Amino acid sequence: MNRSKIDIKFNDLKDELGSYIFRLVTNRELTEDIIHDTYVKVVGKIDTFQGNSTFKTWVFSIATNISKNILIKQNRWEVNAQDYGAMLHVKSKEHWDAFQQVFDSTPEQEYEVKEHLEYCFNCLNKTLEIEQQVCLLLKEVYNFKVREIIQITELSEGKVKHAIANARKNLVTIFDKRCAFVNKNGVCHQCTELTGILNPKQDAQIKANKLKLVKKQKTENQERLLDIRLEVIRSIDPLNSKNTLVTSYFLENSEKWVKEGKQKKVLENPSETEV
Repeated sequence: MNRSKIDIKFNDLKDELGSYIFRLVTNRELTEDIIHDTYVKVVGKIDTFQGNSTFKTWVFSIATNISKNILIKQNRWEVNAQDYGAMLHVKSKEHWDAFQQVFDSTPEQEYEVKEHLEYCFNCLNKTLEIEQQVCLLLKEVYNFKVREIIQITELSEGKVKHAIANARKNLVTIFDKRCAFVNKNGVCHQCTELTGILNPKQDAQIKANKLKLVKKQKTENQERLLDIRLEVIRSIDPLNSKNTLVTSYFLENSEKWVKEGKQKKVLENPSETEV
C-alpha cells in the first residue's frame, strides 16, 4: 500500500479513531498526540500488515496499545469525581469564572442534556479496569465484533467477553444508584441542575423528559436502560459536538478537582455519593 492510499484510508477513519482515543484518555491534546503517533506507526509498519484483519481493526489496535501504555500509569477515577468538580465550582468564584468563560465561548451557550450524559458516561467508564474500558467501548460504542476486539486487544475470547460483561454490570450498578434519570433516589441531578444554572431560559427538565432514557425508566430493566444510554453515546462525537469545549473542560480537569476537593473537604458526606 503506497503512502497516498494510506493517507486516504487513515483520514477516512480519523474522526472515529479520535473520538475513541479521547474517550479513553479524556484529553484533547493527548488525543491529537496519540493520533499522530498512531499514524507514524501505521506508515512505518505498513509492510507488516498482512490483511488478516481489516485496516481499521489494525489501526485501532495500534492506537489502543499506545493509549493503554498511558492509562496504566494513571489511577482509575473515583465514582464521585463529578461531585467534587461540581461543588468546587459552586463554592469557588475562581472555578466558576473559569467555567463561565469556557461556556461563553460555545456557539449555542446551551449544554444539552444528552451531551451531559456523554460526559457522565466518559467519567464513569474511567472508573472501570482498563480492559473493561477498552472492550466496552469497542463493542458497545464502536460496534466491533468480538473477533475484531480479540485482534485489537490480543486478549482471548473468554477475557474479551468477560471484560464486556463485567463492564456492563459495573456501569448498571453505578447508574442505578447515582443517576436521577433512572432512579428517583439517585444522588446525581447535575444533568438538569447544571443547564439551569448556565442558561435559566433553557428548561433542562423538559428536554430531559423527552429522552428515551427517561421515558423508559419505569418500564425497562437496568440492562435495557444501559443500552438506551449507549444509543445516546453512539450518536455523539465528543470532539466535534456543539459543546465539545465544555465537555473537554470537565474531563480534562476532573482528576485535579478530586484532589483539590478532598483537600478542601467540599463534600460534606463523600461516602453518600459513592457506590
